[in-house]
Formats: sequence, C-alpha cells, structure tokens
Amino acid sequence: MVCIITERTVKWQVQALLLVFLMEDTVSQIRYSVPEEMRKGSFVGNLAEDLGVDAKRLRSGGARIVSGDSSEFIRLDVDKGILVVGERVDREQLCGQTSPCSLNFEMIMTNPMQLHSVVVEILDVNDNAPVFHEKEMHVEVVESALPGTEILQVSASDADVGVNALHGYTLHPTTHFNIKVLSSPNGHKYAQLYLSSALDREKEEKMLLTLTAVDGGEPQRSGVLKIHITVRDTNDNAPVFTQPIFKASVKENVPKGTLVVSLSATDADEGMNGRVTYHFNRMSNKVAELFHLDGNSGDLTVTGMIDYEDNKLYEIGVQAKDQGGQSTSTNVIIEVIDVNDNAPMITLTSFSNTVAEDSPTGTTIAIINVKDVDSGKNGKVDCSVNPNIPFAIQSSLKNYYTLVTNGVLDREQHPVYNITFTAVDEGNPPLSENKTITLRISDVNDNAPMFEQMIYEANILENNPPGLHVFSVKAHDSDSGQNARISYLLIDTELNGSPISTYISVNAESGAIQAVRSFDYEQIKDFQFHVKAQDGGSPPLSSNVTVKILIQDQNDNPPQVLYPVQTGGSVVAEMVPRSAEVGYLVTKVVAVDVDSGQNAWLSYKLQKATDRALFEVGLQNGEIRTIRQVTDKDAVKQRLTVIVEDNGQPSRSATVIVNVAVADSFPEVLSEFTDSTHDKEYNDNLTFYLVLALAVVSFLFITCLVVIISVKIYRWRQSRILYHSSLPVIPYYPPRYSDTLGTGTLQHVYNYEVCRTTDSRKSDCKFGRAASQNVLVMDPSSTGTMQRMQGEKSILDEPDSPLEVS
Repeated sequence: MVCIITERTVKWQVQALLLVFLMEDTVSQIRYSVPEEMRKGSFVGNLAEDLGVDAKRLRSGGARIVSGDSSEFIRLDVDKGILVVGERVDREQLCGQTSPCSLNFEMIMTNPMQLHSVVVEILDVNDNAPVFHEKEMHVEVVESALPGTEILQVSASDADVGVNALHGYTLHPTTHFNIKVLSSPNGHKYAQLYLSSALDREKEEKMLLTLTAVDGGEPQRSGVLKIHITVRDTNDNAPVFTQPIFKASVKENVPKGTLVVSLSATDADEGMNGRVTYHFNRMSNKVAELFHLDGNSGDLTVTGMIDYEDNKLYEIGVQAKDQGGQSTSTNVIIEVIDVNDNAPMITLTSFSNTVAEDSPTGTTIAIINVKDVDSGKNGKVDCSVNPNIPFAIQSSLKNYYTLVTNGVLDREQHPVYNITFTAVDEGNPPLSENKTITLRISDVNDNAPMFEQMIYEANILENNPPGLHVFSVKAHDSDSGQNARISYLLIDTELNGSPISTYISVNAESGAIQAVRSFDYEQIKDFQFHVKAQDGGSPPLSSNVTVKILIQDQNDNPPQVLYPVQTGGSVVAEMVPRSAEVGYLVTKVVAVDVDSGQNAWLSYKLQKATDRALFEVGLQNGEIRTIRQVTDKDAVKQRLTVIVEDNGQPSRSATVIVNVAVADSFPEVLSEFTDSTHDKEYNDNLTFYLVLALAVVSFLFITCLVVIISVKIYRWRQSRILYHSSLPVIPYYPPRYSDTLGTGTLQHVYNYEVCRTTDSRKSDCKFGRAASQNVLVMDPSSTGTMQRMQGEKSILDEPDSPLEVS
C-alpha cells in the first residue's frame, strides 16, 4: 500500500490534504478537506490529476459518483476532471457534534472497470454562537449562605466543534457572586455559580447577573443568560444527593415512559425547608425533548425516541432545591446501548440489464454496495444471491460485491432472471435486506419456427367470394426480436395444371389464408398445399406445414325432373281407369339434385290439381296415387302440378305438370286432349286464318268436296288394317334414368294397343289385361296421312319396326 500526501492552494485559500491509497492498480482512496458553507460550484479537488489520469479517461470511462448520501453535496465535473460543491454544506446539520465530519462516496469508471473511494472532510467554521437552554433564570439565595456556597450550575451549547466550540464563561457583575468554569467527563464546559461574599438581604434583596458564554472562533461569538437573584432569610442546610454522579444505561428505541434512573437527595432541614424538588440544571433543547424529570419523585423517564446512531452518550445536569432556597447539583450520565434496529442497505452501483446467452463464464453483471449503520456485530453484513441460478457473487472491496456469470445461459429456457441480493447482519435477531434486479438474456438465432399443428384442415363453402379469409396458420419461434419475426410463404405446387397461387394466397405477415377464386364443390371437393414459416435471423431458419382445404357443398342447384319429361310439342298423359281403387299408382315423379348431403334430399308436394280430393303425392318417393274411388263424375282430363323441393337452406325447387286421363277408352281420352290442343292453336292463329279464309274462299269451296271424299275413303281402309292388328306401345323411360333403389320408376312393364288414323279424333286405344298403369303419348300435330303400305304386309312384319308384337 502506497500513501501519497499532496498540498494544494484553492481559491478560498484553504489547504486540502490528499491521501491516495492504490490497491492493485484498479482501486484507490482519495481524501480532501473543505470548509462548510461553501457556495455551490466551489472547487474541491482535481480528481483527474490526483489519480494520475487524463480528463478524457474520465469521459470515456463514464466516470460517475455512486453510493452514499453525499451525491447531492459533491458533484463531479467530468469535462474538467474536478470535484465541485453541489449544494451548500452545513456541517452541524450533517454531522452534529461528530468530529471529524466526512462525506464518503465512490467514483466508478468502466472499460476497464475501476473503483475509487473518495472522502471529503467538512471543516467547521464559526457560524454558530453559544446558546443557553433558558434566556433567564430566577434563583433564591438565603442571606446566611457562606462565601463559597455553590448556587447553581449552568451550561451553554455550541453546535460548532473544535476551536469554534464553547470556550468559556464570564460573569458580570462579580460583587457577591462569581463563577468557576469546569469540564464534564466528555469535555463539555459548564459554569458553576458560587457566592463570593456574604449577602445582606436588608441592603440588597434582588440582584441581576449576566452570564456570558463565548466560543473560541474568529470572530468570537457569544450567548447571554440573565440570572435574577433573590435573597431570602436563612435556610442553613442545602439538599444533598445520595450519589455525586448518577450513571445509567438505556437501550435505543425504548418506548416512551421508560424509567432511566431515580434521583434522590436529602435535606436536613425540616418543614418546607426540607422539602426537595428536582429540576434540570443544564441541558440542550434536543436533550430536553428526549427526557422528562419528575420534580417531586426525581424519576428520569424517556419522552422521545433515543437513537444510538444519533448520540451514544447523554450528560444531564440536575439540581435539587429545598423550599428555603438551598440547592445542590449533580450530573446524570446516560449511556445508550445499541440494538440491531437497522437493516443492511443495498445500493446498486453498476448494472448491465442485458447479457448475451453465449456470454462466457465470469462475465461481470453488476456491482453492489452494502452498508449497515449499526455497530459491532450488528453492523457486520454477509451478502448472497438466490441459489440454483448460473450466477455467483464475489467480494471485490470492503462493502462491495460483484455479480458474475457462473454457468451456461439459455434464453429459450430462461429468458429473464430475477436475481435477489440478500444482505444479513450478525445481530440478534439478525436483520436482512433484499434487492431484486431483473436480468434479460439476449437472443441468438438457434431455433426454427414451429407450427401449432402438424396438419391444418379448414372448410370453405362453395361459391365463396374471391378474397374470402379462410383461416390463419400460426407458427411460433422461441427466439426473440428479429430472430422470432416470422414470414409465411406459399410453396409453389400445381392443382389441376394451374399454380396453387391461382387458388389460394397466404399473408406473409399474419399467416392469413385467403381464397383467390370462387370454388365449386361439384368441380373440386378438396385440395392441399404447403406453407413455409421462415424467421428473420441470419441465416434464416424455416419449417413447413401441410394445409388441407375441404370445399363444403352449398344449395346452389335446383332439383332436375327426369320423369315425366316435359316436351314442347307433345302431351304426355297418364291414364287412370274409372274402375281404379283407392291407392291406385298413377305414375311416379323422378327427380335428382346434383348437390350433396341434405341439399340433395328431395321432397314432393302437390301444388295444384284439377281435383285435390282425387290424388296425392308421396312426400319422399314422388308416387302419385288415388286417395279415393274414381267415379263417372270425375273429369277426364286431370292436370296436376307437382313441386319438387330440396332440403337446403334456403331450399330450391322445380315444378312438373302431370296430365292424367281418367277414362276407360282411348278415343275418349284422345278427343279430350286433342280438342284442347286444336282449340289452343286455333285461338292463337285466329287472325291469320280469317285473313287467309277471305283470300281463298272461292278456291276452298271448289276443292272441298273432292278432299273430303278422298279422306273418308282413306280413313276407312286404314282403320280396317289397324283394327285387326295388336300394336304394342312401349313405355317411355327418361333418358339417363337409372333404377337406383331396385324398384324402377314403374314396378311392371305395361303394354298398350294403339290404333291411329289420319284423324286422331277417331283413333282407338286398347289396354293390356295385365296393365296397372297406361302411358299415352299423343302428338297433336300428327294430322298427316300415313304412308300406304306396299303389298299385303302389315307394318308389324317389318324387322326394323319400332313396334313389337305383344
């Protein structure tokens, strides 16, 4: 250890002593001294020069004052490398009677880290005058008192110390009284007033003495006490204390009312002259707030909060008086016993709140300062950190500890450490203090993004609008910052020969998947693609996931009626004999729906009918049956409108018109249906025929007879040929109709015998005996004349004929 002492003259012409203690080239201690009451900004010392470093080193090392409660009084000017006064320093307010009075703090620099202890001693100036506890006192003295009799003891207090403290006392006048300047065991001076010459009450009953207390400062300051003396008649015995000095001890922080000591004095006189009362003789205002003296019993009790750290010893002057004016004084010395009432204080001197997860073992994280203002074992402190963490604490200097790494750091397992410093003193019971710091581990890119699911599946309703949000994929990266910033990319593939990007898109930031086009369930029922999640590290890491899209059917197709077929030119009629019983199967409406699921579930309802009381439609199978017995009163022509609805929401429907002929003979049916057809065409072309008839009336009149005769002969011959032949009628089945339920549209094969003439009004139809249902196809436009067959053969003998022999 090297000790360096330098002397420097500053502006205020005060010599400063500098002690520099160097420890291992990184730790030193420097000492300065300055007077109190210096104005703000006053020079204290050239720290850079005394440390032997350049001022630039202070700036580059981030030099700053840390720890202690003196940072507000002393400030470091980093640009000049000097210490200056930060706030006006009042030594008496800062340290009281403690001497020497020092400000202790530390100056720390980094790169490399250096710690220097700085002590600034505050020198006292004579800025406080001596002060008596009371400004005036009234004392009674018996005239019989002998010269040399002690009258009272009184003292003044001076907040200054050293030469500026209380120096002595003077008394004026000194005709009958004088003083002795005495010192207490702790060095405090007090004045003892005594009688110097005999008194004569008859000559001078009252006197006024002026006691002046002076200090030794320059300029000298003083305080005055006025003593009023009243001379009384004789009381020849003064009270006497049982002890010349009373000593007691009290623990700090004892409750108010605690008894410290009981004072006792006796007086040999009797009556009122022997009654003793107790009074404080000399004490400061601060002490008067801490203790109370019972005037009758002499019990000294605690009235304030006693703190060992403020004052370790109290000396109190006590006076015992009788009622005759005699008095005596004594001193009470009270020793304060320290208790462990102050927990250690932890100050964070330097701290780096972030450290990389690949930092080597031994990296410095923080420096702390630990203090305990108690004394002895109560002030000894042990410091530690919470266990099971990769950090350790090391003691680098007295009251200073360094936190360093002591293991492998992994941000993904522990991104944040809450490190708790625990300082415990050796008192009984021990007191402790905790301070927690939060240390964050910075990241390196060592983890690839991971999707929340191995495979994603989503449903989308067909006929969706382009741009529809389907759902979002989500990936997580256990890294942080840029290393955890994830971008989502669509991996290029093809679907039906087109890039997948023409079907679907992925938002790079959010992972939201949107439909690029409108989907049709009937064309695409499902497809899948791959999405890549890539982080923003260097180099980037990535992972892939499979996404499957299921297209859901929508009720966008109405039912299609397969049977009966609706033709524009022909009328298809179902024949019902008048002998049909209840439940007679007339026909079956067959329909399909290209949708799926419940959208393809079909139901059949009778919307309109010529006679609703005659027919019903099966709700599920579409079968049209009679619900009562057919009678002769029922109309031959029955028109049924059947609506086919699916089960979608909203439902779609199709309608079909079923013509039913209620008749036993074919001519009756044919006449009824062709009349309506001819009437309809006649009405539609009425105007045309009227004009045409007017133009050719003459021609028609001449040729009418010839045409009629020819037609009659031709019909007669044709009817004879067809009447003797059994021409089958093949039932009409709708194209592409399949028997999906195994029952077919109709449960049997039905044959018909049809005779056609050139005049459909006289055509004939025979029903097969095994028939339960007949289908009649009538072409109202068939009014032409059939080709005469060559020879004697019937058209049934032709091998390519569409009609088969039944």
